[in-house]
Amino acid sequence: MQPIKDALPKPPASVQSPWPLVSATLADGTLIETLYRSDPAETSFCVFKDGSWSNEPDIVIGGKRYVPYSPSNNLLKHEVVLFPSEPEGYGTEEDLIASIRAYVHRYVDLSPLFEQIAAYYVLFSWVYDAFGELPYLRVRGDYGSGKTRFLLITGSLCYKPIFASGASTISPLFRILDAFKGTLILDEADFRMSDERAEIVKILNNGNVKGFPVLRSEVTRDKEFKPTAFSVFGPKIVATRGDYQDPALESRFLKEDLGTRPLREDIPINLPPGYKEEALHLRNQLLLFRFKNRTKRRIVEGLIDRSIEPRLNQIFIPLLSIIEDGQAREDLQDLARAYNTELVTDRGMDMEAQVLQVIRDLREAGEPLSLKAITSWFADRHAEEYDRKITPKWIGYVIRKKLHLKTYKSDGVFVIQPDQKPVLERLFRKYGVGEDEAPSRDFRDVRDFGEGMGTGEGSNHGSVNHLGY
Repeated sequence: MQPIKDALPKPPASVQSPWPLVSATLADGTLIETLYRSDPAETSFCVFKDGSWSNEPDIVIGGKRYVPYSPSNNLLKHEVVLFPSEPEGYGTEEDLIASIRAYVHRYVDLSPLFEQIAAYYVLFSWVYDAFGELPYLRVRGDYGSGKTRFLLITGSLCYKPIFASGASTISPLFRILDAFKGTLILDEADFRMSDERAEIVKILNNGNVKGFPVLRSEVTRDKEFKPTAFSVFGPKIVATRGDYQDPALESRFLKEDLGTRPLREDIPINLPPGYKEEALHLRNQLLLFRFKNRTKRRIVEGLIDRSIEPRLNQIFIPLLSIIEDGQAREDLQDLARAYNTELVTDRGMDMEAQVLQVIRDLREAGEPLSLKAITSWFADRHAEEYDRKITPKWIGYVIRKKLHLKTYKSDGVFVIQPDQKPVLERLFRKYGVGEDEAPSRDFRDVRDFGEGMGTGEGSNHGSVNHLGY
């Protein structure tokens, strides 16, 4: 692929007051990306159009002249945000994945499966804006387990990585994410204040689906408060010491635990000086990958697995859609099924599952499904497990508000409505009630789609999300 001299017309002399721009995708398929060279420090635009690219100092779009961020910008100078320096050839897509994986393997100790996932996640980050949803990547472990090394190495290959490690305050992140629309590389352990963690959760809760900005109040020069929307959609790689309390947030992550086995002997304790140059060359190759593939990558509907829950399909399908290697795709699909099995197993330990088991047993015994009978049977089986008195009011709350079953009053007692049988069957399958192992299920009921998911405890290093894989 050869450069072209004129991708876009030069701005007329009358165009004044240039606007800063990081990147853009135009309606005609033209792609614009910022390039940064450190020696000498300079920035420019790389414009890709009709199969060729060129370097431009500025561009005009819709009558406005745009310029790249200054090379002296603090974020660029201190490598908070990284850019490629020029497009570079990479051979085949398999060659590119192999190079990414080799780079990660050289400096980070991961399980083979998660190493493969990390390589494809890097690739995905360069075309993420072609999709409407995406997963996050996370490693978990105590200090000294290699979390920061993973963030540094893997993050440095991603599309416009934004390193938030060591930030003194989280408030600039909203503006940086909105302006750069890159990959957030977040060491969550560096944010210890409760209000900072709450802000992080806002970013993570709103950042995996396109079209859900975070609203914040900005103070104008006149001291008035002005609600402002910040886009936080984009890939995110996070390191934490523990889990998030919100099961729905937990369900957005592909995860690995670090630091529970001896470090691989070939992993360097200190990073060599040349690792940044290696990362730059890979970013350059990934830039060319973006140019070639940004307008081609789409959701592959045929990859949807109806035997697992829609939330899992939502986070796995975008990543699966960019994988062309059959074995790698099958490995990730197996992981999705394993996540689903763990999900059903965890649900089976909840109070809701215990109530459903009582309902199932009552029905099989031919007893009426009244709140009074359900409460009595539940108390006989589980009274010692709870510190509070088991009452029909409490059980009724679980049935109506947690399980969303409808009841009616009959002969002075509340009974589950007969027309709830299909809902009960769906709940039995969902919670694995009455089955020895997680069933293969069809989750076509859209009411399941937005429900949160739990995660288990404990893990071995080298496993993905403590599932034994």
